[in-house]
Amino acid sequence: MSADPAREAALELLRVVRDDDAYANLALPGILHQRRLSGRDAAFATELAFGALRWRGLYDAILGQCVSRSWAEVDASMQDVLRIGAHQVLGMRVPAHAAVDSTCNLARLAGSPGGAKARAGFVNAVLRKVALRDVEAWVVQLGADGATEQQLAVRWSHPAWIVRALAQALGDRRDELGALLEADNVPARPTLVARPGRMSAEELLAIPGVEPARWSPFAATLVDGIPSAIDEVRSGAVGVQDEGSQLVALALTRVPVTSSTHRWLDMCAGPGGKAALLDGLAAADQAQLIAVEQHAHRAHLVRQALGEHSTAQVVVGDATGQQFAGDFDRVLADVPCTGLGALRRRPEARWRRLPSDVAGLAQLQRALLEAAVRAAAPGGVIAYVTCSPHFAETELVVQDICKAHPELVLLDAPSFLPEVPDARRGSFVQLWPHRHGTDAMFLALLQRPAA
Repeated sequence: MSADPAREAALELLRVVRDDDAYANLALPGILHQRRLSGRDAAFATELAFGALRWRGLYDAILGQCVSRSWAEVDASMQDVLRIGAHQVLGMRVPAHAAVDSTCNLARLAGSPGGAKARAGFVNAVLRKVALRDVEAWVVQLGADGATEQQLAVRWSHPAWIVRALAQALGDRRDELGALLEADNVPARPTLVARPGRMSAEELLAIPGVEPARWSPFAATLVDGIPSAIDEVRSGAVGVQDEGSQLVALALTRVPVTSSTHRWLDMCAGPGGKAALLDGLAAADQAQLIAVEQHAHRAHLVRQALGEHSTAQVVVGDATGQQFAGDFDRVLADVPCTGLGALRRRPEARWRRLPSDVAGLAQLQRALLEAAVRAAAPGGVIAYVTCSPHFAETELVVQDICKAHPELVLLDAPSFLPEVPDARRGSFVQLWPHRHGTDAMFLALLQRPAA
């Protein structure tokens, strides 16, 4: 008995995420290509795998109620099979009998031939119990239909520590926590960017299958098709970039500066989306962009994003060790972070991150912002950016650097994005998936006093 290629592809993706620590969005295209899946079959495999990853917390709680032993004692490969089955039953329009039968076929393949019958029988029994209730009834059965952080963690399939961190980041808007967690589970449509100097916004909007985005003047949303099928994406004139990522880069370029080095710096440039946008805007301002990336393979991606006609300089190295001192009018420090603001795009990330990761990144984040302060010329401006709203990765870092450099001016960042409503977090910009339809990007703007 064989399973269909789409379901086999979904199971394979869950395996490589689990065993090889792979990123789902990077591993999926190769799996689809290997199994020659396209169109509806590829879309089905993608939804099945990403849904099983995204909803793992809720499905594990449900499945734990349906097995006769501890869920932790179930073999890891069988856990993946059952998650795929649960998503078909509870999260997709697959008839229960078809979901159960197809998942039993997967179970037969997920191990030695000698145990195939027993595995299929186990899956059949478990999924028939799952199918007795819809997802909302299961939420009630689990006692997860309330508004406590723990209940919301189960209902919206997030680790409890992430729910607590997001609640803290929302501050006095904690009543939005459920909406934020729900938004994390809605797959984001691809957002395109017209790279200045290479394509205009009007030309971008003329591409079939796109519609205007909400905020960025360079953005469009792809509502039909895939980015790789668009000629302008393949040529590099158009990039794939979240609208929030575009906005924080745009805000940096809007701050008046009194320095005149005519040099801009992107300190952590890989994979190159912000660098490509800044490069076009720098050229229009008769400035040159210097893009620093520590890893050679990511620096290669930056060069690809910049294009062959760019005058930007790509430097491979650690930005904290570069001998930049007062060299730049504008400095972007888009620092490595936990990525808690992009969970809708990276379904496995919520289960891969640990609270200790926050502390582990703190030293690097402060070192990079410290280096950004050194690199900025008197009168120049620094943008500190994270794709995480976590308090320890955002406000605490900025506060510490401002204490060490009392001469710095903390600018009112929201005033440089006046077209984006409800993005204020004190003097900072905080974008949110549930409010703005973007990743949860954080932005602080700091300015060195003029000489």
